Amino acid sequence: MPKRFTRVIEDFTCFNCHALVRGKGYTDHCPYCLWSLHVDNFPGDRASECRGRMRPVGAIYENDGYTIEFLCTKCKARKDFKASSEDSIELLQELAALGKGG
Repeated sequence: MPKRFTRVIEDFTCFNCHALVRGKGYTDHCPYCLWSLHVDNFPGDRASECRGRMRPVGAIYENDGYTIEFLCTKCKARKDFKASSEDSIELLQELAALGKGG
């Protein structure tokens, strides 16, 4: 049975670009550089033991929004996250030019 999303409002400093990111409860990556951390098994649960850095490797645009594909640099897991309106449109467009999977 899939777990339900757990909304967690957290501010954080991005480990990659050092920007201060104001969380909204759905924030799962830095909107400035798009990097993330492998902290969830299910969205919002913060239960992953990996804690690896998630590199953005591709993006697709569909249904009026971007989806970003991430690759964990530690365990090699791939995860897709929806982009937010605060995300760098330039970086999203660059990733989309690479396609899904970079």
